Amino acid sequence: MTANAPGSGGTTRPPRLLALLLLTVALLGTALSGVAAAHSTLSGSDPEDGAVVATAPQRVTLTFSEQVAMGDDSIRVLEPSGRRADIGELRDLCSGSVVKYGVDLRDGVPDGTYTVAWRAVSADSHPISGAFTFSVGEPSETTVTLPEQQAGGGLVGALYDIGRYVSYAGFVVLVGGAAFVLACWPRGAAARPVQRLIAYGWVTLTAATLALLLLRGPYTGSGELGDVFDLGVLQGVLDTKTGAALTSRLLLTGAAALFVAVLFGSYARRTGPGDRPDLVFGLAVGGTVVAAGIAGTWALSEHASTGLQTGVAMPVDVLHLLAVAAWLGGLAALLVALYREPSIERAAVLRYSRLAFGAVVVLAATGLYQSWRQVGSWTALTGTAYGRLLLVKVGLIAVLLGAGWVSRRWTRRLAETVAVASAETAPPTSSEKKDGAGDGGQESAEDQAEGGAPVRGGAGDPVRAAQLARQRAAVAVARKRRVRDADPARAGLRRSVLAESAVVVVLLGVTTALTATEPGRTQERADGQRAAASTAVPDRPVDVSLPFDTGGPDGTGTVRLNLDPGRSGGNTLRVSVDGADGRPRDVAELKVSFTLDAQEIGPLPVALDRDAAGRWTARSAQLPMPGDWRIRVTVRTSDIDQTTIDKNVKIG
Repeated sequence: MTANAPGSGGTTRPPRLLALLLLTVALLGTALSGVAAAHSTLSGSDPEDGAVVATAPQRVTLTFSEQVAMGDDSIRVLEPSGRRADIGELRDLCSGSVVKYGVDLRDGVPDGTYTVAWRAVSADSHPISGAFTFSVGEPSETTVTLPEQQAGGGLVGALYDIGRYVSYAGFVVLVGGAAFVLACWPRGAAARPVQRLIAYGWVTLTAATLALLLLRGPYTGSGELGDVFDLGVLQGVLDTKTGAALTSRLLLTGAAALFVAVLFGSYARRTGPGDRPDLVFGLAVGGTVVAAGIAGTWALSEHASTGLQTGVAMPVDVLHLLAVAAWLGGLAALLVALYREPSIERAAVLRYSRLAFGAVVVLAATGLYQSWRQVGSWTALTGTAYGRLLLVKVGLIAVLLGAGWVSRRWTRRLAETVAVASAETAPPTSSEKKDGAGDGGQESAEDQAEGGAPVRGGAGDPVRAAQLARQRAAVAVARKRRVRDADPARAGLRRSVLAESAVVVVLLGVTTALTATEPGRTQERADGQRAAASTAVPDRPVDVSLPFDTGGPDGTGTVRLNLDPGRSGGNTLRVSVDGADGRPRDVAELKVSFTLDAQEIGPLPVALDRDAAGRWTARSAQLPMPGDWRIRVTVRTSDIDQTTIDKNVKIG
């Protein structure tokens, strides 16, 4: 695909090409997001989905695979009639690595089938929602109807996804194009096509960021497009981590505008490559700081900010994004220069080749770390949506490196081109005159007009004047193309770079789709929790007897514990202490705690209320998940006589 076709309108090709690239990335990302899952999942509930319980529970709890943000109306429990059965106040039951929330039910709720509808926002900014049912007594008919649209779906979700992909593309073009000019082709700062490309990148990033900020509220909340301009909703967004990141990105684009103005102003007007070294140094340092700041707004609000080693992951993510921009954005600038500029030095292409190689090395190192962090195992690499998308991304990078190798071969054969000025001032050749003389000798008429000879139709004929202007423009474009295409290696380089750009379109779509997909490590953990819940032992009271001896006088006896119903969630714990004679006895101090060693949860202390001599009760002993729990009991019979005993029990 070249720009050599006569009358092809070369002046509009780069804007159309850039618009096509951005639109393709957006549409591809939207299509890929259909296979993506949210980043946090519901890993368990009490009661479970479809469960039938004899009596109404005091509380309904939800357990998630990772941190989520929830409000008072995030969990709704609806009676068969559709009336709210919960009191509307969210309870934070998180403990250690267990992410658990719940709502208490009203007293005296009737039997029947209850619907639990929930909505939350993952720690990496993506909304999630769902619903399930359980029954009290026996299943019944229900009049509850829930919306079919998931959180983050519909028109608002599609617009938000497009905004995310377009913002990535704008960042890549802006940062990569500026890096190409500063590091590879300083003369490109005065080239209009390159200026337009970088300006388009800035406009795209700024507009997409503003759109994301306005869409964020409806995206995570109502899903109604009309809430975009609701100031109350916008205020709520600004108070969130993602809202702060988007606001910071918008402010940083203002600093980027100043950078672009200096790049196209003072820097472009330099009289020689060695002039104003302080300006070059200032632009390099300032541009790097602004670019890193913009990249950091993604790192602070998405995958890198949650999970393992966030202190390492966020700087690595910034480096990864900067390397992507330098490689792919520089490639876009090179493509525009090859198609629109008659002269680009071989040295500039070679410098970009070295820049791209360095970016690929950084991408390989940071990408390897990110893959380990987000995937975690070989089975997750092939058994999860995130892992499969990551394999596709690696394959596309391999194809891109192959195309880059072809481009490097053409670069080595690329000859130095003539300057733009010489191309424009050289007299037309006889062949050009012959080409221009077609259509009834119109080129001869143009030459006569330029030489002051009379022209048919009169010098004041506006139609004829416009015709001559079009002829001159066509001849000038054709002359520039002949100069530009005089080197065969240049044409080969254009084709290989265009092929690279086509792969980049797909690669950007897959990369941004990864940010909307649950990491493989998280998905495997959630699947394991669900599997453990499905194979848990049936609910039954747990009875434990633990003999003790504190070593002092009258320091022996037995502690008996009854945990009812003996499952994950809320339980009633009854504790009795009997002396050596079998009679109830008080002790100076009694402590009970639960620990799940396999998941590093606990110890979780239980607050006991004394009912009578030697009898204690805890009516809200919370165990967040099933497993082998260790019950530890500390008994103190005097000021100095104390012992601790424990035993493992299976909790369903």
